[in-house]
Amino acid sequence: MLPYAWILLAALVLPFLPLTLRRTLCVLAPALSFYTVATLSTQSGVNVSFLGYDLTLLRVDALSRIFGLVFAGAATAANLYGWHRTRIAEQAAALIYAGGGMAVVFAGDLFTMLVAWEVMAVSSALLVFLGGTPGATAAAQRYLLVHLVAGGLLLLGIGGHVAANGGLAFDAIPLNGWPGWALLAALCLNAAVPPVHGWLPDAYPRASIASSVFLSTFTTKAAVYCLVRGFAGAEILIAIGAVMALYGVIFATMEDDMRRLLSYHIVSQVGYMVCGVGVGTELALNGTVAHAVCHILYKALLFMAVGAVIYRTGKQSLAELGGLYKKMPLTLGLYLVGALSISGAPLFNGFVSKSLVVSGAAEAHHTLPVFLLTLASVGTFLSVGLKLPYFAWGNAKPAEQSVQSEGPTDLTEAPPQMLAAMGVLALACVGIGIVPSVLYSLLPWPPVDYHPYSSYHVFEMLLVMFLCAVAFWQTRHQLAPHLGITRDLDQLYRIPAAWLAGGLSPRLDRSADILARQIDGFRTSVLGWVRDPLTRGGADKPAFEENRHRPPVSDVLVGILSILVILALSLFVFS
Repeated sequence: MLPYAWILLAALVLPFLPLTLRRTLCVLAPALSFYTVATLSTQSGVNVSFLGYDLTLLRVDALSRIFGLVFAGAATAANLYGWHRTRIAEQAAALIYAGGGMAVVFAGDLFTMLVAWEVMAVSSALLVFLGGTPGATAAAQRYLLVHLVAGGLLLLGIGGHVAANGGLAFDAIPLNGWPGWALLAALCLNAAVPPVHGWLPDAYPRASIASSVFLSTFTTKAAVYCLVRGFAGAEILIAIGAVMALYGVIFATMEDDMRRLLSYHIVSQVGYMVCGVGVGTELALNGTVAHAVCHILYKALLFMAVGAVIYRTGKQSLAELGGLYKKMPLTLGLYLVGALSISGAPLFNGFVSKSLVVSGAAEAHHTLPVFLLTLASVGTFLSVGLKLPYFAWGNAKPAEQSVQSEGPTDLTEAPPQMLAAMGVLALACVGIGIVPSVLYSLLPWPPVDYHPYSSYHVFEMLLVMFLCAVAFWQTRHQLAPHLGITRDLDQLYRIPAAWLAGGLSPRLDRSADILARQIDGFRTSVLGWVRDPLTRGGADKPAFEENRHRPPVSDVLVGILSILVILALSLFVFS
């Protein structure tokens, strides 16, 4: 049985079940997938024949197994956390997204990986669209267009790779021609490598609080898995990863929105993983995999904790929060577990994974990347470990003046199912931090001859954190948050696109109106015997024509032009 089949089958059955059964199945299906992965041997496989090619729907080795375990475990905790959800579409999209992520890591060929990747792209865009927050629709459209471009690059690269090598096997991919570079570019886009990272902090904060936990887990880490599988040792990734780690931290420190702050830290932490892939030694690759696992655990925990604050207060801006330590102390304690984990504090999982990556880079004599990664670690503790909890929980502003939220308006502790999900992830973060051998034994390249708890390393980390805390206390007034969104590099291509679209939008609008009339005429003449459920009061004009919603023209233009360029290149190459 394919381990991700349980999740996908559950998504198909959800519409036919009452609410309580839907919620239960959302938790049980990924838990069953976790059990299935745990019981699979590393020699398991499922192969099928398609159009003369051998496709591998299931390849189980140490690398795919550890990613499968953490994906299924995180999906189980995320669905428990999102027990309050009532919409079938959101529940089903989250399951399909998780199933697609697991299908990516178990795919043994490039075609299966591509199909699973597109399933992830569409379902995750739907999660953003269903967010119900201001700007969610436009953000979902931009998100989908970006990932369609990435899918086009994947298709282009796979076609060229097959033409050059004659096979679809998903193994090491050489960078000796354009197909490899096209595949690498697609994976870097999905890994949120600057300057094409803007989709991540743009979309993740606009999803619902439960969906943002899912989003923080799968897309970027599936990209990391593919980089480890296909591009280990690609030295260009060393510089890219080191810059990512520092870049994300800088923007996170300036952010006011809690979920945008955490989203920028996804960019930063994925930078450690990308750098480890580029170093390419067994120690660095083990560190990359270990850090991906730990990152999924503590990042999901952090998104859950700030999501609980949003659920109770209806606010996600630090400038509007404060004083929550009296009302939500358990949530604060669980948040701090995630914050200390991501900061690399001793006795937490980030300490035993992040140091693997940095030590791998140091052993390979990459001095500058080691310095940048260490500097990024300081910035992480400053923004996630100090700034966010101080201004959300510790500051003296009266958070009791909160507005209507998607949950209850009484300012109390997080609901029990949210606390339970956070508690499970917090235990995992602490357990791995105290007994790292549990994680090290699952890594793909054993034995892991590394001992993180040396006296020097522990003292160094504690000293850095102490000095960082002192510096924060001295500058806390300068770091006070302000309402607003920090402009990022995506403005470099969104502003010219908007300017270009300004001259074309009237023509595009007229074309859209003509197309809508043609479609409506076809519906009336050919399908007139079917009563349109959107027709109001027996009128001949359907409601959708009056309320038709089109995405911003500039975003559509960027997506269309990008996809057309990729298709044109494909036709040129394969003609």
